[in-house]
Amino acid sequence: MTTASQNPSARVFCVANQKGGVGKTTTAINLAAALSIYGQRVLLVDLDPQGNATMGSGIDKNLATVNLYQVLIGEARVADARLRSETGRYDVLPSNRDLSGAEIDLVGMENREMQLKSALAQVSDEYDFILIDCPPTLSLLTLNGLACAHGVVIPMQCEYFALEGLSDLVNSIKRIYRNLNTSLELIGLLRVMFDQRVTLQQQVSEQLISHFGDKVFKTVIPRNVRLAEAPSHGMPGVVYDKSSRGAKAYLQFGEELIRRVGGRVRRRAA
Repeated sequence: MTTASQNPSARVFCVANQKGGVGKTTTAINLAAALSIYGQRVLLVDLDPQGNATMGSGIDKNLATVNLYQVLIGEARVADARLRSETGRYDVLPSNRDLSGAEIDLVGMENREMQLKSALAQVSDEYDFILIDCPPTLSLLTLNGLACAHGVVIPMQCEYFALEGLSDLVNSIKRIYRNLNTSLELIGLLRVMFDQRVTLQQQVSEQLISHFGDKVFKTVIPRNVRLAEAPSHGMPGVVYDKSSRGAKAYLQFGEELIRRVGGRVRRRAA
């Protein structure tokens, strides 16, 4: 593994989509685990009050008494709140329904969009990647995530209505780039829950490549039952069933992302 002195600052990526049910949290969990398998030090930030990324990492969100809510309102540090995903072998900044209250508490705070950035700055040198699982709305929580990120990974299904939602999200990224975070960029679009037998999905996929070019990741995540089963067992799909098509695809995606940002792929010892 790299040392902090060799890597003074983590790459911070939001996994975001303003449309729900597109495999966003599944992507965040499995990407975190895949990056860990490739020898990267990873922190997964659960920025969604539903706490699904926390639970899917094998951590009981209801037992996380110190969590992201306390971090955002300044009552705790990331180092106090983070927990270890023993199944995924990455760190998690957990959340639960308490986080819903942060929206109200943040409104009256100075630099309210920058609270997460300030908090993560304290641990940035301890990680190679910090992944932020954003809620499916452009809320103050999501703004906190985008304000501190270097880039956005957008998982999306290749369906007609997904294109309209994608346009809204890309416009939001451009506004945040202009007003809050000039380091923010679109890292890439990840096609998920893909069924190559469906003609419409093939057509939408071709439209994405035509419009976004190399911003579309080469990796395609297939619709896969084993990926859907994994969260109920508290583990990422890449760990739950390593031989499944979904697991292999997310491992390939992790490698592609590392190479895209100029990193070096290293296999972690078993």
